[in-house]
Amino acid sequence: MKNLYIDFDGVIVDTIRVTYDMLDRLEIDRNDGDKMGEFYENLNWKKILSLTPIINDSFGCIKKLSLSGKFNIAILTHVNSLDEAIAKINYVRKYVNEVTVIPVPRELPKSKMCLTKESILVDDYSGNLIEWEKAGGIGIQFSTDLSKDKGFPVIDRLDALLDMK
Repeated sequence: MKNLYIDFDGVIVDTIRVTYDMLDRLEIDRNDGDKMGEFYENLNWKKILSLTPIINDSFGCIKKLSLSGKFNIAILTHVNSLDEAIAKINYVRKYVNEVTVIPVPRELPKSKMCLTKESILVDDYSGNLIEWEKAGGIGIQFSTDLSKDKGFPVIDRLDALLDMK
């Protein structure tokens, strides 16, 4: 059984689009690290998650992956605060119970939180995938746009992992 780590934001739910729309309305510069950090730390994550669409039946796909018996599945998600971690864990538990949720402090790379060697990470952010592969893992990029070359194998649905070698 292969270890499979799945990113939350931008793979399971579209929190990135929702929060970027909020940043634009508030006229917060996305290149201003301090203001971005403050924005994300102070968000009402329970409310954000209630407004955020699920991407491509991700929870149904996670259930399929779990039932396949091919993967030991965990959700590996960067968080900016304890409130964000709690909200994400509670949100995931509404849909699936058979996966571990691992909150990762924003300051740490995901590869520092678990054993990466020969483990798969599905993430929408190539920076995480580059770091993951440097640590001996397998990176798979998630994107709803399959037409672009991302430098990694690309999927637009999590259950596509069942068809990969």
